[in-house]
Amino acid sequence: MLALVAVLTLIATRDLGQLRWVALLAVASVPAVVAPGHRRVAPLARFAEVVIVGLAAGQVAAAATINDAMPGLAASAILPYLAVPLTAAALHNRSREGIILLTVAAATLTVGGTIASSDGGRQITQIGYLASAAQWLILAGLGISAAGTLQRIVQARGESRPQPYAEATRLLTQLRSVARQLPGATLDPGSISEHLLEELRAVAPSDRAAVLSASGGGRLVVLAQAGVDRVDWETTLDADSAIADAWASQQPQTANRSQARSHPGGDVSALVVPLVAGVRTVGLVTLEADVANAYPPAVVARVTALTRPAALRLEAALLFDEVRSLATNEERQRLAREIHDGVAQELVMVGYGIDNALASLPEGATETAEELRTLRAEVTRVITELRLSLFELRSEVDRHGGLAAAIAEYARTVGASAGLRVHYTLDESTARLPAATEAELLRIAQEAITNARKHAGATNLWVTCTIDPPFAQIEVSDDGQGITDQRPDGRYGLAIMAERAERIRGRLEISPRHPSGTTVAVVLGTSPRRDNVRDSVTASEGE
Repeated sequence: MLALVAVLTLIATRDLGQLRWVALLAVASVPAVVAPGHRRVAPLARFAEVVIVGLAAGQVAAAATINDAMPGLAASAILPYLAVPLTAAALHNRSREGIILLTVAAATLTVGGTIASSDGGRQITQIGYLASAAQWLILAGLGISAAGTLQRIVQARGESRPQPYAEATRLLTQLRSVARQLPGATLDPGSISEHLLEELRAVAPSDRAAVLSASGGGRLVVLAQAGVDRVDWETTLDADSAIADAWASQQPQTANRSQARSHPGGDVSALVVPLVAGVRTVGLVTLEADVANAYPPAVVARVTALTRPAALRLEAALLFDEVRSLATNEERQRLAREIHDGVAQELVMVGYGIDNALASLPEGATETAEELRTLRAEVTRVITELRLSLFELRSEVDRHGGLAAAIAEYARTVGASAGLRVHYTLDESTARLPAATEAELLRIAQEAITNARKHAGATNLWVTCTIDPPFAQIEVSDDGQGITDQRPDGRYGLAIMAERAERIRGRLEISPRHPSGTTVAVVLGTSPRRDNVRDSVTASEGE
């Protein structure tokens, strides 16, 4: 703007001396540019700019040599600069200052027009000067109004978009309040699915039923099952099945063949109803009856009437489960980082200090050397425990590997560090448990293995995993001294395992192992009755 008014002033006056007003404006604008938000300096600088423009307008108009038909019109050469201080005041949310500056501008234009004169008289009496002053005062006033409106819009948009953590806090607080008002105060996907199957049993015939939900890797997990026999349901979404069709189309699908991977044959009717919340499919309900044409349109309508509201309840439970899992995993990773970067490094330094002390001992200090070696061995033991704790904190169930593989890897690592011979019996279905349930089962198994390593004094460890969703049984046995002789902190670990089992609606079973040792098992659901036995992988002695 300074460059513009300088050019216009030269064109209007053809007098380099008039550029002194532009120089004064440049000097006056420095404080407002350097400290635009200062409570006193910036307003005073803008006030000075307005005064200089008002006084300069009359002088430039008097010195002008063009447009003799309307004397005073040349004041328009410098008056555009009025927009700078007035708009700046409005953009800094100082509307009162803008009004004051507009009043000061009108007053200084009057004074400047009265002081400046030419052959035609004082500029205040010239029509051109009055027209120019009125025009730019009106434009400046409109600029103040527009800038103030823009500032209010920007602030309103900023207030309507809170920071992510503030928004997360608000939503989680609402979720907590809503969860307390839910029937049964539950946000557990398994409980909601079991309740839905009980409701469906009253309106539709079924010998087998299940609620499936999405999982990682494009597969489905079994949240709940009902029926005499457990079923190995089709859990892939790229197979040629009514389950895959219902998921893709979001419409109920009927079929005259079973949706299980293996079925003895005979007449079968299958009904698959997608659980759609809004535009997203959150799960499927699968019903099967060992008769033909068991699901006519009237029955399908009754089933969908029940599944429609259940979809929203299940979506809320799954989202809550996911948020809880993310928060838990993040906290475990944070603790692992703090332990690794904090106490673990400090213990390593302590070990180095003990080594240096041993190396610098004088000859003959046998007793002191022995005490330092004992202390060094204890520090080494604590560092080993910390490393195993870090491994436990960072261990997760791989979305493609499965729960049994995660437990086996942990048992293998811990067994190698403690000199235990670990024996595995792994029997895992291709179907998956919910991610939160797998995480809890992994932690229970880790705690059982850790207790056996630290407190049992065992030589052998047997780990058995039987997983056939929604059933699962994890069993850890040792040949140590038994549960009755364990230390109190071992009993605290048992209490933690019991709490975790209760959280996933499982049960913890602790029993002595003959001839010696302890067996800790966690059981989820009821044992399936299967006609076929899947291949199990049993590690050889000493692995």
